[in-house]
Amino acid sequence: MPAVTLVDVFTHDGRGGNPCPVIADARDLDTDAMRAVAGRYGHESGFALPAEDAAHDLRLRFFVPNHEMEMCAHATIGALWVLAREGRLSGETVRIATGSGSVTGFVAPRADGQWTVEITQPAGRVTPLAPEPEAAVLAAFGLNRNALADRPIHNAVTSRVKTLVPMRDQTALNALAPDQAAVEAACTRIGSTGLYPYAVLDRDARTFEARQFPRSSGYPEDAATGIAAAALAFGLLQDGLIAPDDRPIRIFQGRAMGRLSEIRVRLGFANGRAIGCLLAGDVALAEVHQAQA
Repeated sequence: MPAVTLVDVFTHDGRGGNPCPVIADARDLDTDAMRAVAGRYGHESGFALPAEDAAHDLRLRFFVPNHEMEMCAHATIGALWVLAREGRLSGETVRIATGSGSVTGFVAPRADGQWTVEITQPAGRVTPLAPEPEAAVLAAFGLNRNALADRPIHNAVTSRVKTLVPMRDQTALNALAPDQAAVEAACTRIGSTGLYPYAVLDRDARTFEARQFPRSSGYPEDAATGIAAAALAFGLLQDGLIAPDDRPIRIFQGRAMGRLSEIRVRLGFANGRAIGCLLAGDVALAEVHQAQA
């Protein structure tokens, strides 16, 4: 087994974040071995592999304890940070092949000896739920419609579909305690990979808070979910909660888990139309488990 570097991705003030095991050279691991790593650590895990074509610099695979994932934002950021730390990157712009398509990473050294990492995501698609699937989401949370803010529940997607549920405030958001089986049933019913309830913290400052309840990952909640945060940014744009510009959007997550995390999103525009976004967040080294003989 090669060395496993455990990092926390999307930290806030050096704490919190989503734990992520990264293997910087996974050439000797097959699919079962990669899934076993995710199962052993209990977190989404990233595996770096050589590129298979000239259009990319490397390939990343991602696993949760239950299955392989096409794309994982925090594992991509964590993997790039680890590769930079180990001197394995040939430049500051990295072309990455993933199961959901090509992603570009931007890795820049900082004066404090760390690295700033941003990754691209495509333009989001946002679709409000019809009354019947909306009822399935409300049932998963044990809520009625009056418990929500007066905005639609959306299915939104950049790389994977997430369901954006507008809560009235931060207190109501962090009081949620959904049944995991009901979350999985609701997600299956509406074609989503996770429920992402959110609240507005400061609209003018473009700060929001959210929680992620995945459909079937092997754990009930995520401390930080970049793909969901990207989807939320496009939902906020559609609902008029943010202006159509590239100022950073800050999304906090994980407070109810005791792992407050911070995800930063910048939307990109061309001729007034949103064409994609950049996801960024801070990374902290947790520990390195050396290769086994």
